Amino acid sequence: MQNQTRIIIENVSPQLDGGAFFIKRIVGQKVTVTANVFSDGHDVVACSVKFKHEKEKKWQEIRMVETGNDEWIAEFKVDKQGFYSYFVEGWVDYALNWQHGTQRKIEDNQYVKSELLEGAEYCEAILKEVSKEEKAYLTSAIKAFQDEKQYDKAVAIALSAELHHIFKQYPTRTLANASAELKVYVDRKKALFSTWYEFFPRSASQEKGKHGTFKDCEKLLPRVAAMGFDTLYFPPIHPIGEVNRKGKNNATNAQPGDVGSPWGIGSKHGGHKSTHPELGTIDDFKSLVKTAKKLNIEVAMDYALQAAPDHPYVKDFPQWFKWRPDGTVQYAENPPKKYQDIQPIYFESGDWKNLWKELLDVALFWVEECDIRVFRVDNPHTKPFYFWGWLIAEVKKKHPDVLFLAEAFTRPKIMHELAKQGFTQSYTYFTWRNTKAELIEYVEELSKTEQKEFFRPNFWPNTPDILPYALQSGHESVYLHKYFLAATLSSSIGIYGPVYEYMISEAMPGKEEYHNSEKYEFYNWDWSVQNKLITVISRLNKIRHEQPSLQQTNNIQFCATDNDQVLAYYKYDDDKLDETLMICSIDPYYAKQAWVQLPLQALGVHPGQPIKVIELITGNSYIWDKEWNFVELNPALPFHLFKIVK
Repeated sequence: MQNQTRIIIENVSPQLDGGAFFIKRIVGQKVTVTANVFSDGHDVVACSVKFKHEKEKKWQEIRMVETGNDEWIAEFKVDKQGFYSYFVEGWVDYALNWQHGTQRKIEDNQYVKSELLEGAEYCEAILKEVSKEEKAYLTSAIKAFQDEKQYDKAVAIALSAELHHIFKQYPTRTLANASAELKVYVDRKKALFSTWYEFFPRSASQEKGKHGTFKDCEKLLPRVAAMGFDTLYFPPIHPIGEVNRKGKNNATNAQPGDVGSPWGIGSKHGGHKSTHPELGTIDDFKSLVKTAKKLNIEVAMDYALQAAPDHPYVKDFPQWFKWRPDGTVQYAENPPKKYQDIQPIYFESGDWKNLWKELLDVALFWVEECDIRVFRVDNPHTKPFYFWGWLIAEVKKKHPDVLFLAEAFTRPKIMHELAKQGFTQSYTYFTWRNTKAELIEYVEELSKTEQKEFFRPNFWPNTPDILPYALQSGHESVYLHKYFLAATLSSSIGIYGPVYEYMISEAMPGKEEYHNSEKYEFYNWDWSVQNKLITVISRLNKIRHEQPSLQQTNNIQFCATDNDQVLAYYKYDDDKLDETLMICSIDPYYAKQAWVQLPLQALGVHPGQPIKVIELITGNSYIWDKEWNFVELNPALPFHLFKIVK
């Protein structure tokens, strides 16, 4: 390709897959752009980042600064939701190049009259762009450059910082080059910082043996709010299929009175745009959502794209399902698991356009009818990636506040692709990361690699599907430190509520699944219980809402300790106005002592300079004036959460 420009622009970052996907930020965050920008020869090179919101016509510009080896950096702030575009522009700065070359000649005692005449031309070229005061200065400079009698004055002007500033401020950009345009999508703050609580609405009744309702859920909202949760997630609230309904513990044959799995969606009572009649009406659900918002809680719905055999879709749109040669339908399987109560949607249907439209209508129904702004999406990795890219984009065109959490515990590249297609947050492998080395490696991967640009983790110690081996001991200290780690390592977290609070730990033999799983029956919890774990969870959630350093994930630095069972890490907000230090023992059985190394350079303090650390859980405070400091941790409260005051 022919191009007259002399500027090369390479390795523009951040970008995903050559710009095929957008990076992610929230309102108020910054985008730090780096690039390699250079030219042939030794001329002065300059470059900038240009950016604008999708609804703006005029590009804004930030000049880049060279960091060495032809590498440049600049950052811009995003202050509106929606898409921003950005690119790098570079040019040979002939005016600055003239000034630099002229200075060297003057320092060599050369006579530079010809060079001064050139300078006059560079000044004249920008007269129409500068301010009134600057124009007067340049006019004076032009006269001096052209008048041999003012040679000494002209030399002084040529060397002046003021002329340098004007040339830098108004570059002519002759034969400039530009990189490809890249995009960043900007969400509201909740995309990055959220605290989720999950329970089954049918287990909300406080009357033993009675199926819960939306009105029962509404009564529990003050409890959820008091614990510091801002997102209440419900498994599917739709009618549950009666054909092939599962019994307790996933039994193939349901017994009379068995309520089935909420994920077996659809019956004679309706499908994805209906509510389970025993839970209540759409109006009851609207009331619940409205009351929750008054308590600063958003209700998150489960968006599960599958159908029970008696879902209205099966009769009305049989082409949306895969039928086998013998006339039976293919039910869902994840060997060795079988889900006879669920028929997967056939996305390869010839009627796929109408199918996609209907599934979009389902999402928009709950957004527009019931003011739902958060969806937890069930098993998105078993549906086409491009479908999700389309659906999420269509929803956010009309409703940019809507957020999507991908429930996909699968291969890394698949999880990453879902995030690139537009999922706001993602479940993670944190559930199975237990050792110090595993935790450090995983968080470093999330926060220090390209993943930080698009993959927003949401750390869950447990879910209705997963009772990890680490929690099967039922040991209080394990539940304490797993929640602490989730709450302080990641800015978005969640728990499968009462089961976690009451440390329910009975598993199916040899499996990471709950015995007597609530997925297949309803419980009547004692919601009045106030135990130590609930108290600590509530305290940690309150601290998370007070400390900006804990409301983000990527600004983290692990600190050295002399104990393999003690993990320490330092976090800070983007402006370093809030700094915290977390120290956690992952040994649930024995007290641990450790020396912890403070990250002095990151803190901006020198050895011997005292800092104050305030323990936010207990309220105790200490003065540390050494790089290495001693801590002791007990299984009864196996962590410290320090606010750093300098």
